[in-house]
Amino acid sequence: MPITTKVSLVRRAPGTYETATVELDDPRQGEVTVKLAASGLCHSDDHVATGDVPVAVYPYAGGHEGAGVITAVGPDTPGYEVGDHVVFSFLPACGHCEFCAQGLSNLCDLGASLLTGARADDPTSFRMTENGNPVGQQCGISTFAEYTTASVDSVVKIGKDIPLKAAALVGCGVPTGWGSAVNSANIKPGATVIVMGIGGIGANALQGAAHAGAKTIIAVDPVQFKRDKAKVFGATHAFATIEEAADFARSLTNGQGADATIVTIGVVRGDHVGQALASIRKAGTVVLTGLGNITEAGAPIALGDLTLMQKRLQGSLFGESNPRHDIPNLLRMYQAGQLKLDELITREYTLDEVAQAYEDMHAGRNIRGLVVFD
Repeated sequence: MPITTKVSLVRRAPGTYETATVELDDPRQGEVTVKLAASGLCHSDDHVATGDVPVAVYPYAGGHEGAGVITAVGPDTPGYEVGDHVVFSFLPACGHCEFCAQGLSNLCDLGASLLTGARADDPTSFRMTENGNPVGQQCGISTFAEYTTASVDSVVKIGKDIPLKAAALVGCGVPTGWGSAVNSANIKPGATVIVMGIGGIGANALQGAAHAGAKTIIAVDPVQFKRDKAKVFGATHAFATIEEAADFARSLTNGQGADATIVTIGVVRGDHVGQALASIRKAGTVVLTGLGNITEAGAPIALGDLTLMQKRLQGSLFGESNPRHDIPNLLRMYQAGQLKLDELITREYTLDEVAQAYEDMHAGRNIRGLVVFD
């Protein structure tokens, strides 16, 4: 029988997250219902509230970075049992589309449905309703919810010995930042790296750069608290502006600049891209991971500099990570003491405090806020 559950949703954009009670479908074949233990507060959900990332239906239940325990399994859904612990991957991976078959499961064709709020296999069918009206689910999972029903393409089973609060973070922010450095920037030992923007993504780009062997890791953020925290995650130096960081990188590289600059700013503008390109050496790489208004176009890029200096501008979705491999692998690293997860959590919130959590994020108070459920 369908159940009711509390969620945090937005009713319009621009809008503010508020708590509501919705009806939740039982899982169908290939789906599970999960009781959430924790959900990270990623900037992408704020982009939905501001309207920078338009969605297909309102109200829209947020959250896409979570972990919990399966409470129901759809019929004819092998491999999953009630009581299994799972992490949600905000990007589903079907395993058999053209991109999954090439090892690019972060670009799985199912990603086309992520902002519709509906089931990937049926754009007219919704798992959540309010008074009979559809409620969209962020990325098809909506982890700002006590319970949620989602496709098994979006869940990854994990060991029951892993703390679910820490595990929630590897559904988006950790692999996105880590992979931006390790996969997209392809950082080599001894490299000089700049990371622009030290939040939940940038902190993990620092960790990835350190793990890859970068010698000099320069954090950029206007907030002193974040510059201080950057040292915890691997930064060797920290500056308030990209101009200062770029000048410092050039001072270490005979005037050349950084090998890679990773843009993880919470709200990216075109001028940030131009600044990042100006900070790298010949044949260097800029990785663009952060989002702004996704309908805007244009960045002040000197085309001659891009061509004649053979620079590379690389977009990065989910850090080019493979959720079914990288989520368990990152958790193994956490268990081995090689990856900081607990240190990312600045403050815990209740479901009713999601709006406050985003106010705190805007004010620069958090590296990662976390909604914790009973």
